[in-house]
Amino acid sequence: MARAGLTAERVTIAGAELADEVGLDRVSMSQVARRLGVKDASLYSHVRNLEDLRGRIALLAADEKTVLIAEATAGRAGKDALVAFADAWREYAHRHPGRYMATQTPIQIDPELAAKAPGPRRAVELTYGMLRGYGLAEPDLTDAVRLLRSTFHGFVALEAAGGFGHERSPQQSWTRALDALHALLEHWPPSREGASS
Repeated sequence: MARAGLTAERVTIAGAELADEVGLDRVSMSQVARRLGVKDASLYSHVRNLEDLRGRIALLAADEKTVLIAEATAGRAGKDALVAFADAWREYAHRHPGRYMATQTPIQIDPELAAKAPGPRRAVELTYGMLRGYGLAEPDLTDAVRLLRSTFHGFVALEAAGGFGHERSPQQSWTRALDALHALLEHWPPSREGASS
């Protein structure tokens, strides 16, 4: 018999907590059921399957990460906004590694749930808004978004895997990487699209 009060939200939070502890790829429906003190079958009244649960974890994480970034960047512009944005991103990845991975993993998400979730849309708005402060417009905006995401995700993924063995601290390298990104964004190279070869 399902525990009273079991909801899709409770199942998602239990799955997210488990993902942070053991890794997103090691979460199973059985483990989530045990965590909640219910039988596996009880979960299927609230989530369709493991992929649905992973999609819900991704949306939860996107919402949480976006709120953290929005709070960090409020009232800031230029380099201050970039550093606050990046630090909030890294902080979330450190604090919630499993949830963070859900935001970086291709997952089939229920379109109805995705349409109701503000996190992914707000993340795009925050990122593009911060970059417009550097005077960028399309297609440079999209290219800059991809550069930032690649840099931030690459750094935190390598850091989480213990990939920085040099005696120089990762924090020192992170700070310098943000200095370099700021300089690049202020002096974004002109597009070569359409230039004659």
